[in-house]
Amino acid sequence: MSDNVVPINRGGSVRPTLSPILSLTATAMNSVNQVILDRMQSEIPLIPALAGHLISGGGKRMRPMLTLAGAEVVGYQGTRHHKLAAAVEFIHTATLLHDDVVDGSEMRRGKEAANIVFGNPATVLVGDFLFSRAFELMVEDGSLKVLKILSSASAIIAQGEVDQLTAQRKVETSEDRYLTIIGAKTAALFAAASRISAVVAEKSDEEERALDDYGRNLGIAFQLVDDAIDYDSDSEEMGKDRGDDFREGKMTLPVILAYARGNAEERRFWQDAIAGFRNEDEDLVHATTLIARHDCVSATRERARHYAQKACDALAIFPESAARRAMVEAAQFAVARGY
Repeated sequence: MSDNVVPINRGGSVRPTLSPILSLTATAMNSVNQVILDRMQSEIPLIPALAGHLISGGGKRMRPMLTLAGAEVVGYQGTRHHKLAAAVEFIHTATLLHDDVVDGSEMRRGKEAANIVFGNPATVLVGDFLFSRAFELMVEDGSLKVLKILSSASAIIAQGEVDQLTAQRKVETSEDRYLTIIGAKTAALFAAASRISAVVAEKSDEEERALDDYGRNLGIAFQLVDDAIDYDSDSEEMGKDRGDDFREGKMTLPVILAYARGNAEERRFWQDAIAGFRNEDEDLVHATTLIARHDCVSATRERARHYAQKACDALAIFPESAARRAMVEAAQFAVARGY
């Protein structure tokens, strides 16, 4: 790591925020949002209504922000990345719509999930529509390399989701497999979103790899914290139902660690809970107690700090700049956040 790269904040008086990266990308994000608004339109009224229900519902827009911030850090002066950032957001939104159907989610970004409002069939089909719009935007860009990066990421995400589904309710799921799953379902799009900035700017392979490494490690850190939050925050702060992962039998890292560190009685509880036999509110309370007893949320966040620091280290090849500082603080925020 270069001397100029800011290390991960381990709990000082100043809490990291997304403000620097939001400010850095604000003007470009207005253009991206306009592309999103234009391309989610259809003569079928249900499509923009359902897509807008999720897209207008907030969200941090982390993935398109990485495309825009990456363009700043490599000094790109064009506008091609605006449409590509919109494509990235469409891919992400489509996966969220499909995920909520698969998981039977009731909340997303603090309000009713689209599948609850509009039903599963419409939600799946509008997700397909957004995937199609994303590929239209990629083709319009005209770069086969960009198309390859984003289409490969889309395939990897789908494989990661299937892998997660096959690991569901299997208490023997290992930490290595869990990391493989989140590397695919979350980190792949973070990596691709970051990397394409260097591609459109026609930068070196080294700079492409650096942005890919930044996004990939940030994505892993981001998902680790998401999984910690499921046992560490309330529903209002999270924007989704607390304990969703527990009730769905997902072996996320806090549970993997609690199972590994637990005694025989605790392991029997986890076996029953992950199998779906203990998923009442009092069972969630007990699960949270066990996770706290073995310090599993803190351990998960500590692993997230490791990956966030690797993300910061990857930026060391770029000159000191406001863009690099903003991307470093975004990694710090990913670890420190509670939502």
